[in-house]
Amino acid sequence: MRASQDELIRFGAARRRGRRRVFAAAVLAAAMALTACTGGKGGDKPSNWQSPSESPPKATATITEPKADAENVPAATAISFTTQEATETTVELKDSAGKAVKGKLAADGKSWLPAGALDYGQTYTATVTATGDDGKPATATSTFTTMAKPAKLVNISSFLGDNQVVGVGMPLIVRFGRAIPEDRRADLQRRMTVTAKPAQEGIWHWVSPTEVHYRPKEFWKANSTVSYRVQAGGLPLGGGWYGGPDLTVDIKIGPSLVMTVENSSKRMTVTKNGKVIKTIPVSLGKPSTPSSSGTMLVIEKKRHTVFDTFDELGPKDGYRAEIDYAQRLTWGGEFIHAAPWSEGVQGRQNVSHGCVNVSMANGAWLFANTRIGDPITVKGTETKLKNGNGWTDWNMSWDEYVKGSALPYEPPTQPDEDLSPDPDTTDEPSTEPTN
Repeated sequence: MRASQDELIRFGAARRRGRRRVFAAAVLAAAMALTACTGGKGGDKPSNWQSPSESPPKATATITEPKADAENVPAATAISFTTQEATETTVELKDSAGKAVKGKLAADGKSWLPAGALDYGQTYTATVTATGDDGKPATATSTFTTMAKPAKLVNISSFLGDNQVVGVGMPLIVRFGRAIPEDRRADLQRRMTVTAKPAQEGIWHWVSPTEVHYRPKEFWKANSTVSYRVQAGGLPLGGGWYGGPDLTVDIKIGPSLVMTVENSSKRMTVTKNGKVIKTIPVSLGKPSTPSSSGTMLVIEKKRHTVFDTFDELGPKDGYRAEIDYAQRLTWGGEFIHAAPWSEGVQGRQNVSHGCVNVSMANGAWLFANTRIGDPITVKGTETKLKNGNGWTDWNMSWDEYVKGSALPYEPPTQPDEDLSPDPDTTDEPSTEPTN
């Protein structure tokens, strides 16, 4: 009997379904064989699997320090890394509990410094993510353990305290309880940051192995705020010594009060914020004990004191005198002070032992208006101020001053921005464009 047309259609469709089932089974068998060859589990893709349409990220990242699984890492460690083809780099550091550590990328984009010393004897994980112009991230990680707390710690102190108001010439002065070897100073200086608002160009200058100063290129701008930080906690400082706790100080700059003394006229001119507010007759050092020419700063102020020079000058030339309104300028004993005994010659003749003599009334006025760090420049005397005899930071040219830095001087490229931003940022990963 001849099959109907409908039956033929159904039969043809059934044969095609049969062929499809056979083909699907063959494909499945091939896939299972391929999975067995790649060693995957349960059909998962291997970690380096990519579809033909995907390409690896253009950027790469490598953490150079601390190495993965490193132990006894200094608590002041930075996260150092290299990247290639990166347009953006982020760094994240977490403790063993998964809590993010605050910090900031260095200006060169090659390292990241935590906002404070890490805890001793703890485990941390650093992650560096580099993203190229293709938008694809590449990551590198390093898990490391910090050293136990060392027994030998170097004390770090500041001459200034929080909220102190100082003059426009005031250097930032940091002292160390032990001499810092020359080969350790650059690493330490990298961890010494200054943030001024408004921003002002400046640099650190090593006065001695135990003392370092910071001054701006020009006098501080009046009424600025300045914050400086020494992040040396746990930093190796040579001979088995490590930096003590981090130090942070916030100060304020007062009005710009500047004193200038001309020996030729024997007058002091006082300016405040650029305007002359007073002219004062003075008597400087006599020829046998001349005043120093140079730029000095008010180091300390004493409403009443006694000058006793017998130990220094001996019984023949020494003297003992009560002094009012004394303002120290040098370690060698030069002061601005009231001298009622020389008021008759002030403005006409030099009779002092090297000090800047003024009248009682002018001494009281100056004492009431000056601050520690206010500058005074004396001109035209017989001797030059020796650097180191007081805070002589401004007695050097800028080119001379930068030679005292342990790091090469690099002029700022964006003077409108903070020159040494506070590394204490948020808990979010730090981000910085890199080249």
